Amino acid sequence: MVTDKLKQLTEYQTKVAELQSSIEEERKKALAHLHEEYGFKTPAELIKALRAATGAGSGRRGRGAARRRKHARITPELRQKIKVALQGGKTGVKVAEEFGISLPSVHNIKKEFGLVKARKKK
Repeated sequence: MVTDKLKQLTEYQTKVAELQSSIEEERKKALAHLHEEYGFKTPAELIKALRAATGAGSGRRGRGAARRRKHARITPELRQKIKVALQGGKTGVKVAEEFGISLPSVHNIKKEFGLVKARKKK
């Protein structure tokens, strides 16, 4: 009983694999002539038209999805506010988040105002 079902399962899996392969072949043939179907001479012309229609492909290539962050302008007034926040007991991470600057910038400001504890010598 179980062996008959296993044989049947194997046959079905073979049929599924054959169907997937035939679908892939049909899809390849259809895509190979898609440009002609829409009146373009070459696949490159179709691709160019698709990019123009969707707005894709314009601009830079590469890491286009991630927008670069603008650098924060750290003015003397901002430095004073950061100093007050640090002296008030806030952590560097909290100050960085609050003022929209990087943690290394906070550390640099701490050094500038002498708010960094000296390391113990061994």
